[in-house]
Amino acid sequence: MKIVRAGVVLAFSVLSSAMMVSAAQAEGPGTGKADSYRFVLVPKVVHPWFDKVNQGAQQAAAAIEAQTGSEVDIQYSAPQSANVAQQNEIIERAISTRPDGIIVDLLDPSGNRTVLQEAQEQGIPVTLFDSINPEGMNLTTIGSDFCEQAEMAANRLVELLDGEGQVAIMMGVPTAPNHAERARCAQAVFDSHDGIEVVATGVDNDDINTAQQQASAIMQANPDLDGWVASDAAGPVGIGQAIKEADKVGKVQLVGLDDLSQMLVLIKEGVADSSSASRPTMQGYWSVINMWQLATGAITPNHIDTGNVMITPDNVDSFME
Repeated sequence: MKIVRAGVVLAFSVLSSAMMVSAAQAEGPGTGKADSYRFVLVPKVVHPWFDKVNQGAQQAAAAIEAQTGSEVDIQYSAPQSANVAQQNEIIERAISTRPDGIIVDLLDPSGNRTVLQEAQEQGIPVTLFDSINPEGMNLTTIGSDFCEQAEMAANRLVELLDGEGQVAIMMGVPTAPNHAERARCAQAVFDSHDGIEVVATGVDNDDINTAQQQASAIMQANPDLDGWVASDAAGPVGIGQAIKEADKVGKVQLVGLDDLSQMLVLIKEGVADSSSASRPTMQGYWSVINMWQLATGAITPNHIDTGNVMITPDNVDSFME
């Protein structure tokens, strides 16, 4: 009997949601309104960068509440490691609670595809941030141009080296589309300069300690290394720590990625020259705004570009909290 009742309640919930969406669409896109909304935010992994995303999500929730009077609950649930199976389990648990929307930064578009389709089949809207759509899907994506961000960093490093030198690229999670695209675009910039040679690549799986270990090993194996770029936010923080430990500040140039507090300190200390940042707080904010718009029956854009900015010693103070 309990199973039957649960099925009836679930069916009624799905039917009620469909009726609410239909009513909103009948009155016009974006005219639906509820007393409360619950959105689940699933990042790639436990990480300071995603703390900034969550901060932006909470800001958006507060803004919606202030403007509409509707309560907005953001449930933040991060995998302990950058593991696709773990992330899918979290998304599946979220689906079972029937939230008003799920916000995800995909670890692997192919590996995440089935669970995202399951959410859609259950009538649960999904928004992606700092990622791309799995093939054949058409979900709204929030974030910056990954290739542009990498090109900004790589071109900055080429300038610092006057077009001559040995460089290395730190990968994040190789299956993550944003990390892979940044690495590819940085490599393309370096390949376009005859005087620049990429002598090594590391894989840190978006972990600062792993990045530090990888960077230390690569610099020991390549004593003439002149500079670094990274494909993830953890990478340059670990690289900076390795540069300090090896007493190579000023000898090995570092152009970082994103605006973690540790990255900003490295710029202030002169360990890193600069960082190409993708504004994670803004990504969290607009992800929630997009989810809320979907919940009201609004038609949302294919992509919201939050842009990139170069953080240098001249403007780093404006990014410090």
